[in-house]
Amino acid sequence: MIINAEGHILGRLCTFVAKKALLGEDVIVVNAEKAVISGNKDVIFRKELEKLKIRNLGNPRKGPFHQKRPDRFVRRSIRGMLPWRKSRGREAFKRVMVYIGIPEEEIRKRHNIDIKKAKIEDLNEMKKDIKGITVGEVCRFIGGKF
Repeated sequence: MIINAEGHILGRLCTFVAKKALLGEDVIVVNAEKAVISGNKDVIFRKELEKLKIRNLGNPRKGPFHQKRPDRFVRRSIRGMLPWRKSRGREAFKRVMVYIGIPEEEIRKRHNIDIKKAKIEDLNEMKKDIKGITVGEVCRFIGGKF
């Protein structure tokens, strides 16, 4: 299943993808940078900056690791919706791939899917005109380069 994340609310998109992955489907999310985080722009930015201050002073190689690329940011959000400590959650997470934009060559090479012929799900029932900010803007604000 290929899902276009453009204009979708991030949390709702992540729960939908997590449920499909738990049911055993391979899920590919494209246009991750265009997913929307709902809320006030200033509040979202402040919250993300506070997350960056959390770190392990003893050994920084042990985390926590903060994702600054939109594809990794969305994939980490999806992981939060999965039962990560159980084997079925880890297996489901392996079935989820997230991409910036629509990389036709990458999808053809890794998944043997021709994107021009494949059906891209748009999930219009989850789209709403919402006040918010895109994942790409948040990632750029916290220092991501993509």
